Amino acid sequence: MKTVTSTHPPTAGVRVPDTRLAREATELVRDTTSRLIYDHSRRVYFFGALQGRARDLSFDPELLYIGAMFHDLGLGERFHDSGRRFEVDGADEARRFLRSHEVPEDSVRRVWTAIALHTTPGIPAFMEPEVALVTAGVEYDVLGIDFTGISAADRAEVVTLHPRPDFKRRILDAFAEGIRPKPETTFGNVKADVLAHYAPGFERGDFVQTILDSPWPE
Repeated sequence: MKTVTSTHPPTAGVRVPDTRLAREATELVRDTTSRLIYDHSRRVYFFGALQGRARDLSFDPELLYIGAMFHDLGLGERFHDSGRRFEVDGADEARRFLRSHEVPEDSVRRVWTAIALHTTPGIPAFMEPEVALVTAGVEYDVLGIDFTGISAADRAEVVTLHPRPDFKRRILDAFAEGIRPKPETTFGNVKADVLAHYAPGFERGDFVQTILDSPWPE
């Protein structure tokens, strides 16, 4: 997609795309999520873009930005009774948003996939750059993976713009709140760990036991 870079000073050498699409995505996420999720999503964009630069990947900043901004939208209260993984809820919202702006379907697919897979380790890194870098940004901000791969100076610039006070506890609380109403969606993914710590009485799905208890007669 054609991207116009912002006239505002870059943060750590990274500019937020100055397009109608990016501006409307910013407003939507800022108006419909908490400050915690908004700041986290913006940091995911900056950290993803910085890692893309370090890896010499050619990526579309606008698509990366949309993927980063929408990636945790599915944690919101209006999705608590969807019965679907929060990643899919967020991906579907991004798809509706992009299609409403007549974005090409291949670009829509990339953003949907980036959001849907951002909690699935080991796969996004081998896909399109935008898919890989949304996950890389999430893993950097939440898990600290490859922490020294971004310089302390660049990291400080991003965190100064979008602070992360008590982030570890607060993001875990947000994860738990978003998925506690639909625990069945955690089967086979990392969010089961969240409920194991934060939801008393939660019983983790067991892959082996599911196979053994299947209706096959042998």
